[in-house]
Amino acid sequence: MAGTTGTPPGGAGTPGTPRVLRAMNDRAALDLLLEHGPLSRTRIGKLTGLSKPTASQLLARLEAAGLVLATGTSEGRPGPNAQLYAVNPAAAYAAGLDVTPRRIRAAVADVTGRTVGAYELPTPGRRPALPVVRQVADALDGAVQAAGLARDDVRRLVIGTPGAFDPNTGRLRYASHLPGWHSPTILDELAAALPMPVEYENDVNLAAVAEQRLGAARGHRDFVLLWNQEGLGAALVLGGRLHRGWTGGAGEVGFLPVPGAPLVRQVTRANSGGFQELAGSQALADLARELGVEDVPTGPYPRAAAELLARAADHASGPHRALLTAYATRLATGLASLVSVLDPELVVLSGASLTAGGEVLRALVQAELEELAASRPRLVVGEVRDHPVLRGALESALAATRDEVFDTSR
Repeated sequence: MAGTTGTPPGGAGTPGTPRVLRAMNDRAALDLLLEHGPLSRTRIGKLTGLSKPTASQLLARLEAAGLVLATGTSEGRPGPNAQLYAVNPAAAYAAGLDVTPRRIRAAVADVTGRTVGAYELPTPGRRPALPVVRQVADALDGAVQAAGLARDDVRRLVIGTPGAFDPNTGRLRYASHLPGWHSPTILDELAAALPMPVEYENDVNLAAVAEQRLGAARGHRDFVLLWNQEGLGAALVLGGRLHRGWTGGAGEVGFLPVPGAPLVRQVTRANSGGFQELAGSQALADLARELGVEDVPTGPYPRAAAELLARAADHASGPHRALLTAYATRLATGLASLVSVLDPELVVLSGASLTAGGEVLRALVQAELEELAASRPRLVVGEVRDHPVLRGALESALAATRDEVFDTSR
């Protein structure tokens, strides 16, 4: 701590000291084990550049700290079998929540990233039957119990919601359709009710985290993720980092005024805007009927829209082709504004109402965008299809948890 006396030069935490160098080597080995799975001492030494004695000392140190386990021996190679080591899954746990107006989906993952417990809490109605703090706690507890753990076992929680919590006021913005979450004291109430650190992130931003860590955006530092499911939104990753904006509202592209849609005023009160009205999931059924598509699916519009687009992509002729072409034009109309301002390397199409159209829809949007925008980023379909917002919440929580528990310099 600054100002204290009696700390010798080169003490704990000083760059270049043996303790810090050991910690760096420890972290490098742990990251390799997360990436590759079980490895032998020899293999860890080769991948890190450490000598066999140093690698042995490293593994002994991590095993004593409960961070790695001996998991068996290698087989099928000439010579004696080598002991294999892996990250100890029980070294830490993290949790994520995906919140929508209709349900809260929760999951717990061990430090390796494997989901060990999941739970879904229905939250129907404009007036929640339970206070939000109780909803969050119940959803978390359901996942924790499914994992066979206690709430105190979870080191960190990341909650994904529509809209964003304004960092200047602590209030949720851009999500008037999410009942119960707009109290000015909600963040303080959640902090008091839960024993672990809690972070909050926009749901589409978390889908981008999932794609960046696990999916189509791996290796890309500048990309846009366009999301269309219950709402239309975008995540902006610039220089490898999420861009959230001054009030957390960067990427709320559903509010964009666009050609082809009436000018929406009082957009926050309407919780909609031109791009949402033109290309949101709720617009697909009417567009399909106008173009002569028969047997248009009914029901909740995100699911019905995904079914409609999947069917259109399978047929890709006649009215179905016309639907895909018209919808691609609508999507490209809004995307043109984004890519003209941001000039991203990549655009990821995500959310059920985009991924259901698959490669057929992607190619049509790409062709339209090349006619409407001067810059021409590559478009790809998102690869994280299984609960991408929840997966992104877990990945975000795990990143911070690993930084904490894998730090052996302390």
